[in-house]
Amino acid sequence: MDDEEIRQALRTVEDPEAGMSIVDLGLVYEISSAPGRVRVAMTMTSPACPVAPYLVDEAAAAIRTLAPEGTDVQVELVWDPPWTPERMSAEAQGRFGWKG
Repeated sequence: MDDEEIRQALRTVEDPEAGMSIVDLGLVYEISSAPGRVRVAMTMTSPACPVAPYLVDEAAAAIRTLAPEGTDVQVELVWDPPWTPERMSAEAQGRFGWKG
């Protein structure tokens, strides 16, 4: 399981408020994997995001669908650097009217 496979799994996690994947929204900051371990650092668009716990749980569940049994999966919520619209994919920026 490599970082791109993990990223693809995370693309299945949709922010219910935005209707787009957490990857396209630019919420996934870092993915690191090693045998038996996956760590993801992600953020929210705002510290007051009401769906933060849900998205963290869904991200971990998405990774577990492809990770070998017993893999230590950690999804950490981080706030530094703060999220900005520039982190979004071009598709997401266009959808929300942001110019990259």
